[in-house]
Amino acid sequence: MKIIADTGRCVGAGQCVLTDPEVFDQTEDDGTVIVLVSEPMGEAADHARDAVHICPSQALSLVE
Repeated sequence: MKIIADTGRCVGAGQCVLTDPEVFDQTEDDGTVIVLVSEPMGEAADHARDAVHICPSQALSLVE
């Protein structure tokens, strides 16, 4: 599984970071998503799925 982030859609809500700060972070300037681990495994993969579902701007997606 790979995480795809569309930074153009991201509104900087930070829900992904709250879901898993080891996989996601935010930029200092505008708060858009940074993917720290593009291919998470195990529990981090489950958290990534959760982050995709709760992202308010639908800026995250997964490629299985």
